[in-house]
Amino acid sequence: MFAGRKFAAFLFDMDGTVLNSIAAAERVWTKWANRHGLDVASFLPTIHGRRARETIAALKLPGVDPIAEADALLRAEADDLEGILPIPGAVAFLESLPPGRWAIVTSAPRELALLRLQAAGIPVPAMMVSAEDVTRGKPAPDCFLLAANRLGVEARDCLVFEDAPAGIAAGEAAGASVMVISATHAHPMQTSHASIASYDVLGIATDDNGWIVIEPQRNAA
Repeated sequence: MFAGRKFAAFLFDMDGTVLNSIAAAERVWTKWANRHGLDVASFLPTIHGRRARETIAALKLPGVDPIAEADALLRAEADDLEGILPIPGAVAFLESLPPGRWAIVTSAPRELALLRLQAAGIPVPAMMVSAEDVTRGKPAPDCFLLAANRLGVEARDCLVFEDAPAGIAAGEAAGASVMVISATHAHPMQTSHASIASYDVLGIATDDNGWIVIEPQRNAA
């Protein structure tokens, strides 16, 4: 659980990691998948953790413009914020962190990310990397490398919090340590990384240089 480990910064994915927007996202994507004749049950698991444009492009649908479709999906998702909730313990945990030592690194466009953070009551960080900020989305490491750079630290000194395979792979490729958040997982995920279902089990301290030290909360429910 990284007890006693020191990190220069924490980098958090958003959906499924600090908030749960699965119901809202899947409502929108289900309608989109039905319009394009896709098998919804097999398609929906592929949408999580990646940018919409890359999810759509991977389908290679004839006559479909991934960027135009992603823009339309953004508008639909921005209009559907019902049922978006924080991951247990996330608000208090994020509020306990030094402001310049954490960031949200999301595959969502910035507009949608801000709407979902507000809907879930999640504090907006001083620095956020969103879909527009990188050329290559997760599982490429670019987003985490950019976040670390903007915070003035090395990615290898960061702890990435992720829930989806694409994001976990991006964190690994960036050279960061990875913590898996399992709160929204319907089935156990096979992973070599430490995994938690709630932030209530974690506490933090900071050393004289501002690095974050993880302190497990043994009395957490």
